[in-house]
Amino acid sequence: MFAQPTKRALSAGALALAGALAFGVAGCSGSSDSGGSDEQIKVGLVTKTDSNPFFVKLREAAQAQADASGAELISLAGAFDGDNEGQVAAIENLVSQGVQGILITPNSSSGILNAIKSARDAGVIVIALDTATEPEDAVDATFATDNLAAGVSQGEWVKATLGDTAPQIVMLDGTPGGTVDTFRHDGFLQGFGVEEGAAEIVGQENTNGDQTKAQTAMENLLQRAPGVNALYTINEPAAAGAYEAIKGAGLTDQVVIGSVDGSCTGVENVKNGVIGATVMQFPAKMAEQGVDAVVKYVQDGTKPSGFTDTGSQLITDTPVDGLDSKDTSWGAENCWG
Repeated sequence: MFAQPTKRALSAGALALAGALAFGVAGCSGSSDSGGSDEQIKVGLVTKTDSNPFFVKLREAAQAQADASGAELISLAGAFDGDNEGQVAAIENLVSQGVQGILITPNSSSGILNAIKSARDAGVIVIALDTATEPEDAVDATFATDNLAAGVSQGEWVKATLGDTAPQIVMLDGTPGGTVDTFRHDGFLQGFGVEEGAAEIVGQENTNGDQTKAQTAMENLLQRAPGVNALYTINEPAAAGAYEAIKGAGLTDQVVIGSVDGSCTGVENVKNGVIGATVMQFPAKMAEQGVDAVVKYVQDGTKPSGFTDTGSQLITDTPVDGLDSKDTSWGAENCWG
């Protein structure tokens, strides 16, 4: 059982949302036939932050799909990666605004369960995007990347590219306890073929997926582990920051860098040799399918269920035998579609 958020915590979350509310409420003109009513369908979207490019793309795709469906999208976000209280406050805010469905990329897979339950009890359909809840059936449905599989792909490519060289692995993780972070981390180890705590892992730092933090973390790690030759990164900003530190140390030919995201910037970094390979996700697909599911539910009562894998694809210009991959030309045409 999870404790209800305190009044003080909710107030803090609400304050954190003030900035998001200023720009996040976006709609379109016209109305939609919702189960025989002329009332416009309202869809709420709660992302982890409003600045990470992944969530920006997701929000833009959700807005476009809502516009095309004649629905109104109300977008809110946490103040920072890990702002669970802000997301709880956002859910309560959206319910009070009368949304019929909420799409959420949860910061904590378990910390928002009470808020989600309250929303569902009020008749609001709740769909997780990008990150599954724990348990998974705490929401009506999930549209997301299989992040364990994405991590496996990264690990397999880094291992295969390293070849017979004895590995010295550094891991630049995201946010401690995050579900996506855990799945990608565990998947990388599985794909690489090493256990947690193995001697081959010579360094590990949390970066919150931030480029500047990742660069600082990598600079520090290189002081302790100058022989590093295999690098796991939670996302492409972390990979870009790590590369700057590696370049500054004159070790670009020594370290094999893998990542996950598949942004257009990330694909360009693969093309330019900043990242060796990345695993592309499809946030636009998550958002589009989520909006469509809410609209369909309101219009005819069809409720989505279960986990829908929106796919992932290894992108690299240095393919290895036995691993399915696409080159950066394909990646540039499909980035974050």
